[in-house]
Amino acid sequence: MKIDKFLDGLTVGYDIPALPGMRQEEIVTPCLVIDLDSLETNLKKMGEFARKSGVKLRPHGKMHKSADIARLQMEIGGATGICCQKVSEAEAFVRAGITDVLISNEIRNPLMIDRLARLCAGGAKISVCVDDLEAVSQLEEAAARHETKIACLVEFETGGRRCGVTTLTGLLELARAVIAADHLTFGGIQAYHGMMQHIVDYDDRRAAAVKSIQHANAAVEMLMVNGIKCATVTGGGTGSYAFEAGSRLYTELQCGSYAFMDVDYARIEDENGRRCQDFEQALFLLTSVMSTSRAGRAVCDAGLKVQSVDSGLPEVCDRDDVVYVSASDEHGTLTDPYGHLVVGDRLRLIPGHCDPTCNLHDWYVGMRHGKVETIWPVTARGKAF
Repeated sequence: MKIDKFLDGLTVGYDIPALPGMRQEEIVTPCLVIDLDSLETNLKKMGEFARKSGVKLRPHGKMHKSADIARLQMEIGGATGICCQKVSEAEAFVRAGITDVLISNEIRNPLMIDRLARLCAGGAKISVCVDDLEAVSQLEEAAARHETKIACLVEFETGGRRCGVTTLTGLLELARAVIAADHLTFGGIQAYHGMMQHIVDYDDRRAAAVKSIQHANAAVEMLMVNGIKCATVTGGGTGSYAFEAGSRLYTELQCGSYAFMDVDYARIEDENGRRCQDFEQALFLLTSVMSTSRAGRAVCDAGLKVQSVDSGLPEVCDRDDVVYVSASDEHGTLTDPYGHLVVGDRLRLIPGHCDPTCNLHDWYVGMRHGKVETIWPVTARGKAF
């Protein structure tokens, strides 16, 4: 594509990093690139696994924050809806037509509880987690005010050491409070162990899963003994989904990162001690070399402002001659001992942690067979409350 045609296209949408039909070397960097073939393979594989396991799939929208990808997860992956973590995320998805959303988190700010109730009153199917009695009262008041119903799941702590009621008696008390409320419905329990997802050793991860599932089973039994049906047991993630699905206890999986993958999830091992290959790497941070002024080093345009390094630095895809070694605000430093890189070279980086990396961008550039096929907005980017 000639540069004048390229610039004419960007005059229409100057903040868009690419246009359909462009080749990789024409994309404005740094930006997020999706390998569409790998994405679709991942969505189909997880969807088929859930179907064969007899569980529902409710992928986590907080990972990609994209209504376009959520639709694909439902259309080709068989998902029944999505999860998200914040009311503002749910609002963004609902506005984009994704209307079955579990807010897999506690919402305690009165303003956001009111917005949640308003969202339900508008016709969306929204459910939310609770872990104390005051939250139940606040949700009931808001639902009554908006003349709607809100589905509540009691979050039960199974080892992740974040939110969730920690005792069986507390669980029962909360479930009864939800059932007694006129404008709430009891949907079941959330039993998600986030820390387990990133345990590298397979046997250690399986042992953590066994304990987590035992806790969840005790919760369900407590409810059943007291005459309370637990229709939904939701949880599971990309690092543990096979354990929850195999338990015959969980009814729903909340996996998120399987769609894109990242360096951190790629580290976890299978039962043979190998890096797990369940899903393909589909998300890349495309960057350009901007300086080679120092011998043995190169600098690219992907620094801290376009990626999260909380789980480690990115890996350079399909290159063993260069290594990404440090990041500052707008720069990334690479070792280049053989002097292979020149200014303008494009590199695909595999992000260390996909979720917060995606939240830093406005667009996804979807590519297939070396060309841009589509551009998707990051629908819920920055929705943090």
